[in-house]
Amino acid sequence: MASASSAPSVIVIGAGISGIAAAKTLHDAGVKDIVILEATSHVGGRMRKAEIGGHTVELGANWYLSGGPVPNPIAEIASKLNLKYTLTDNGNLSSNTYKQQGGLYPKEAVEAAQKATAARTDFCAKFSQALNSGAKEDDDISILAAHRLSGSLPETPLERVVEYMNDELTDGEPPELTSLKNVHPRTIGPDHGPLAHFVADPRGYEAIPQYVGEQFLSSINGDPRLQLNKVVREITYTENMVVVQTEDGSTYQANYVIISVSIGVLQSDLIQFKPQLPMWKRVAIADFSMAVYSKIFFQFPHKFWPTGPGTETFLYAHIQRGYYPVWQHLDNEIPGSNILMVTVTYDEAKRMEQLSDKELQAEAMGVLRKMFGEKIPEPESVLTHRWFSDRFYRGSHSNWPRGYSQDRHDKLGAAVGPVYFTGEHLHKKYFGWVSGAYLAGIDTAKSLLKSLEK
Repeated sequence: MASASSAPSVIVIGAGISGIAAAKTLHDAGVKDIVILEATSHVGGRMRKAEIGGHTVELGANWYLSGGPVPNPIAEIASKLNLKYTLTDNGNLSSNTYKQQGGLYPKEAVEAAQKATAARTDFCAKFSQALNSGAKEDDDISILAAHRLSGSLPETPLERVVEYMNDELTDGEPPELTSLKNVHPRTIGPDHGPLAHFVADPRGYEAIPQYVGEQFLSSINGDPRLQLNKVVREITYTENMVVVQTEDGSTYQANYVIISVSIGVLQSDLIQFKPQLPMWKRVAIADFSMAVYSKIFFQFPHKFWPTGPGTETFLYAHIQRGYYPVWQHLDNEIPGSNILMVTVTYDEAKRMEQLSDKELQAEAMGVLRKMFGEKIPEPESVLTHRWFSDRFYRGSHSNWPRGYSQDRHDKLGAAVGPVYFTGEHLHKKYFGWVSGAYLAGIDTAKSLLKSLEK
């Protein structure tokens, strides 16, 4: 174990965008005795690329927004890096929504479902503002409850898949689990803008946290302050000291620790705290939500789906909600790749994780053959990441559950002695988003710096 005199002042656990942003903020303020312990072999956390058929795709975070009145720091970094992207086109779903047994819904029927969904969303925003103006902590209700109050509920597979695209595809969990008061009105789009940039760069979205790291580390691969493949299993803390032990038997000592792991990992038994975190902190951790948002990629020998303007995204309306519902071809992002991507969330994503790639392929091909005919070819490659099963993440991003108060969220972010916490789940407006993760890392570091000043 390192002696107190040689120990870093701060240990940062996790080299995702939150941990890297926190470490850079400390470094820029003069706190240079830092060590970052990352459980995996890469910098970026849930910003993670992979290859299918020689093409780079994003297993985790994929989009960032721009064009709004509040600058998005992620968009600014992406611009500095000249990160390749396309603007996602979801504007023609009324002509690209398929029935369960095949065939397209009439455009007018889809537009009617979209209009009803938009009316419910507008009601949710106004009702949430009314709840917040009343300002009782226990006034929260679920988004589903607000839908009921609006007098309109989606009943048919078509209406449900349109609502899914509007709510669940963003939140990662269904409306009955999601807080109305803290999710509506949605702020990320009005703040950062309507332009949805789909990262399609061989360097991957992870180039952004790596760029941030390169601003203060001598090298992403060679600076001793960044240690990869270090799985933290135990954190022992006193009033003014922290000892961290990793799975390989290494021990690190510091005055402070910043924990940037996901809320899902905090809810698991991966990291043990000695002494146990106080009950108020454990309750705040246990009561927040970790969503599962999984993408599955299929590469085919040739295209069999519509291409051209207005065809990028298409929906499949199955009686079982969330059953392979949202598809996107990557012809715009990676021309000539012949790749389709389908997104599943929540229980369907967890169920999918129990299937083999072969079983996944069989289910998905059953859906595609309903949409495009029995003669379409089998894929040459299948790729996904099982986020819920991965012990280093235990999900894809956080979601604010119904009934979870602002006071409890403050406790979720509060330090316990020298133990500080950060991550996308701690940003009050942009939780679940990369910009929220980045800003939360900076905020946590600034909070720790105030303690150092004292």
